[in-house]
Amino acid sequence: MEKLKYAAILLLWPFLCLLPTIVHAQDSLAIIPKPTLLEEGVGYFKYPDLIEVHASQELAEDAALLHEHPHIHFNEVHKLKSRKKLPEQGIFLLQADETDRLPENAYRLTIDTNKITLLVHNHTAFIHALSTLLQIAYTQHDSRIVPVAVIEDEPKFAYRGLMLDVSRHFYPLSFLKRTIDLMALYKLNTFHWHLVDGAGWRLEIKKYPELTQKAAWRNRTLWKDWQHSGKRYVEMGDPNASGGFYTQEEARELVAYAASRGITVIPEIEFPGHSEEVLAVYPQLSCSGIPYKDGAFCVGNEETFTFFANVLDEVMDIFPSPYIHIGGDEVDKTAWKNCPKCQQRIKDNNLQNEDGLQSYAIKRIAQYVKDKGRKIIGWDEILEGGLAPEATVMSWRGEQGGVDAANADHDVVMTPGSYLYFDAPQTNPVGQYDIGGGLLPLNKVYAYNPIPKEIAADKQHHILGVQANVWTEYIPTQERVEYMLFPRLLALAEVAWTPHEKRDWADFWHRTQKHYLLLQRLGVNYYRPSYEVEISGKYDQVAKQDTITLSSEQYDPEIRYTTDGSDPKPTSTLYVEPFSLVNTTTVKAAIFKDSIRMGGVGEFTADIHKGIGKKITYNNPWNDRYPAKGDTTLLNGQYGGVSYGDGEWQGFLGNFDVTLDFERREELNQIKLRFMQLSGPGVYIPSNVKILASDDGKHFRELQKIVNDVPTTDTSLRFKTFSFDLQGRLARYIRIIGENGMKGFLFTDEIVVY
Repeated sequence: MEKLKYAAILLLWPFLCLLPTIVHAQDSLAIIPKPTLLEEGVGYFKYPDLIEVHASQELAEDAALLHEHPHIHFNEVHKLKSRKKLPEQGIFLLQADETDRLPENAYRLTIDTNKITLLVHNHTAFIHALSTLLQIAYTQHDSRIVPVAVIEDEPKFAYRGLMLDVSRHFYPLSFLKRTIDLMALYKLNTFHWHLVDGAGWRLEIKKYPELTQKAAWRNRTLWKDWQHSGKRYVEMGDPNASGGFYTQEEARELVAYAASRGITVIPEIEFPGHSEEVLAVYPQLSCSGIPYKDGAFCVGNEETFTFFANVLDEVMDIFPSPYIHIGGDEVDKTAWKNCPKCQQRIKDNNLQNEDGLQSYAIKRIAQYVKDKGRKIIGWDEILEGGLAPEATVMSWRGEQGGVDAANADHDVVMTPGSYLYFDAPQTNPVGQYDIGGGLLPLNKVYAYNPIPKEIAADKQHHILGVQANVWTEYIPTQERVEYMLFPRLLALAEVAWTPHEKRDWADFWHRTQKHYLLLQRLGVNYYRPSYEVEISGKYDQVAKQDTITLSSEQYDPEIRYTTDGSDPKPTSTLYVEPFSLVNTTTVKAAIFKDSIRMGGVGEFTADIHKGIGKKITYNNPWNDRYPAKGDTTLLNGQYGGVSYGDGEWQGFLGNFDVTLDFERREELNQIKLRFMQLSGPGVYIPSNVKILASDDGKHFRELQKIVNDVPTTDTSLRFKTFSFDLQGRLARYIRIIGENGMKGFLFTDEIVVY
């Protein structure tokens, strides 16, 4: 079958081999996502000042998009009645037929010294072929030069998406069009438009004008400031009003613009939660009837369903997408418990509780949308209560949520927060203000496999694709959006397009280096790779040694390091491969270029201490969501990184409380452990940590107590090491208690004992 599939391509090569051997100075091709087939030949095509464009009659209108290429200039499109006896020169857009053996959604791009041929079945495939031509132009140093090649390509997943939240911060239509262009360039095909949330309603609904006259405007520009100043909305025209909305005409304009580039726009209209802005201006739809009190619609009130149906009618008239996103997540059901209407709805429909009431509401909206010929899509929680299989789930809770849904015959779009939430920082967030939680570098995005190994083989077709989400609480400007998107969007594109088994990080990273030129040419405000050196250690309890690895976001950097405590110099040891240490050692490293140090000095202490492998008892168990390595985590010689989700940080609710057993009385000189603080997601340093000692494991005496001095109001990522000088005290048992003063999460990674 493979031989038949590529027979037509292979037949071209005897002719390509006869091309002139004089080769123009050119770059090799670096296409993202990686094509199914790419074969470069000898020679090049050079765009003339004016070129003839020929197109099959079915594709003649599509040919107009060729004008978007920086070097394809033509006066008219010559319609072809037949593919026989084609001209010798020009650009050809040809309709594929069965003799071409080309899959329905694939394209074949053939470049020789005289012409470029784009062979496709449909508009979408043409867009993909054109995107490849654009990438070639923007990544070649001489953008008029196209190397001779044959490229054939088709996507792995049907759904390749990006979600942008415009509720927390509003962005102009011009920026959304630019984002659509960049999505198309990397062959993404779905723009999920998160139009409404508690921070602002962004779409004109003519039947309910107050949604955009008031609920679209707030009294503070920055979401964080608004959150901490009463969360109030103001009338449009107020001198302090900040926000905005899209008219229905603007929304239609964006839908059409995206469609011309092969992209579907899916609107999200939240129900029944995340609706503070609606209930502030239409309080009769809340359980209390009081503005600014409730965040969820009263689903015991029939007027709620009338309102939402009217909104959906206008939304579906604007957006022809097969899916309408209704959110459905994180519903605060507190008001429902004390609402007579909601409780009566539960009773009348035998719903048992408020969870059943939410399921009732979602099912009712799903049926309304279905009756209009559409389908709902929503976050994981829409499955609670047994939603019908025709609903599609956008799984953000991680791989497992998506697996569960797919195995239950629900279609799933994978959007796990640990891999695809682009509000997370791309590099070490220590000292940075106003950031989302976690850490999501480029290589972690690329490592994601949308089809988890746990899913049954006969259920894998339910995984429709993947989507990255850009939540914008801390992203107030369009420049910052681009900074968070790029270059991670390139990795997402390849995850969504290229089969997992055909992906290779080293190859992708190599190709990415040429795309920095593309991003610069297009004026994209992308994240620049850091010059910092990351130093990590992996302790081997059998060999009693720590293996040290140095890495960087730079491509093929010159890293030099020391182990004597001094700062690296241009003459320090060059890092070639991981090395091992058998004693506690401080490693320092830095990047050099032309004998100049390019960034700061990274520092890491490999603590090979007497606590490693000792017995530990958890007097208060770790939280099931953050088990790390279980009961070996805190005494395994392994530190965590800058993200509490990296599998090395162990999480606790309530106090941190553990007991170490050294099996006999030990002389103890120092005990230290560190905690993390990131107040946004509710991670705090203990208000104090104390050390207690015992010889029998029952009767403990307090040795020392250290009070935290990091303000809980500090919103940046912070770490604090609690270091106890025990001055040679003898003890068999040590109990460590960290008081959870803020009642949030406590995270620690290693207890070091000397």
